[in-house]
Amino acid sequence: MADTKKDTCSLEAVDLEKVKLVTGLIPDMQKTKLMAELFKAFSDPTRLQILQALAVDELCVCDISAIVEVSVSAISHQLRLLRNMHIVKNRKDGKMVYYSLNDSHIEQLIAVAKEHIEEL
Repeated sequence: MADTKKDTCSLEAVDLEKVKLVTGLIPDMQKTKLMAELFKAFSDPTRLQILQALAVDELCVCDISAIVEVSVSAISHQLRLLRNMHIVKNRKDGKMVYYSLNDSHIEQLIAVAKEHIEEL
C-alpha cells in the first residue's frame, strides 16, 4: 500500500496571507466550471481529432469524416456539441457548411497540449 503521508503536510497550518492572495487570483467557481466543461470537450479523442483537423483548415463534415474515419452522423453530433460550447463555428456557402475553430485560443490549447506530450 502506498504511503499517503508523503503527500500531506505533517503539520496543519494555514498561511492566511497566501490563501487570501491565491483566492483573489484564481477564477470563481462559475468560471472554473466553464473551464472544466472546455477541458471535458477536449477529453474525447474523436472531438480532439476534429479540433486538430480544424486547427489546420476550415472543413466540411464529409472532409472531417474522411480524416477522422468516423461516420458523417457521428461527426455531425460531435460538431453540434462543439458548436454549442462555442469551440467551433460554421459558415454556409450555398448548400455546403464549413466548420472552423471559434478563435485562436482553441488552437493555442491544442498546440500547448501537443508540445507537452512531445516533451514527455
